[in-house]
Amino acid sequence: MHVITDPLCTSYETPGHPERPARVRDTVDLLRDQTALPITWATPAEAPEHAIHRAHVTRHIRRIEQPPDFDGDTAYHPGIAERARASVGAALGALDLALAGKTNFSLMRPPGHHATSTQAMGFCYLNSIAIAALEAHARTGKRVAVFDFDVHHGNGTEEILMNRPGVAFYSIHQSPCYPGTGTAHVGHNCFNYPVAPMTPREDYRRILQRALDKLAEFKPDIIGVSAGFDAYAQDPIAQETLEPEDFHWLGQRLRGFDLPLFNVLEGGYSNELPELILAYLKGLAGR
Repeated sequence: MHVITDPLCTSYETPGHPERPARVRDTVDLLRDQTALPITWATPAEAPEHAIHRAHVTRHIRRIEQPPDFDGDTAYHPGIAERARASVGAALGALDLALAGKTNFSLMRPPGHHATSTQAMGFCYLNSIAIAALEAHARTGKRVAVFDFDVHHGNGTEEILMNRPGVAFYSIHQSPCYPGTGTAHVGHNCFNYPVAPMTPREDYRRILQRALDKLAEFKPDIIGVSAGFDAYAQDPIAQETLEPEDFHWLGQRLRGFDLPLFNVLEGGYSNELPELILAYLKGLAGR
């Protein structure tokens, strides 16, 4: 398992904010201490400008370099643009590893799937998964699917990828919930699977499987995963029911496609996040 991370991504925070440095720092500590899954560590390379510009307009790229805050959830921090670019670089690194046949995970913050082509929001500044998906299609000419199992709808990824040729988007998320989108399929390539709060685990798994079955119909050559762990039963900012073994199951199901698969951390705000990520990685690795 190849894990891409950088201690600089833990160097900013808003006191009391759920998107906190410990999300990555504690996960790194657990992955270094455990012995069940061999880890090869890497750091992100610089993200090329042309890749970022495929997903975001120039004024947005410039805006994230400047105060004031973007919204009540998404603060301006000095250096946040560089941190967001590093997350993009890590997602592109995960893509490189996937194309080389290596199992991978980008363990970075800030997350990205709420960032639209024009707006930072929902703790997100640059949309790493969308940038990497568009890079994958541009580089290979092959079909790329993005599977988003974060408990919040990946509205930014949807907005960026909608009706783009050669790519498709599949999101499974709680509804009603932030950001209030994703209640139905849109365009010809964005498929949404809203889940009611407190849906029983077995029913939630069936919806996840339905989305995976729909993804399979697209016949992708490459899959990008927005891996959010906030559908966990004890997550403080959602109301769902999944347990660690469900994330292990998801890893196994995605491994079963036997395709290049690149994985990017999105949400997950419980103290158990490190264990949830480890369970998912074991599933990806067939452990």
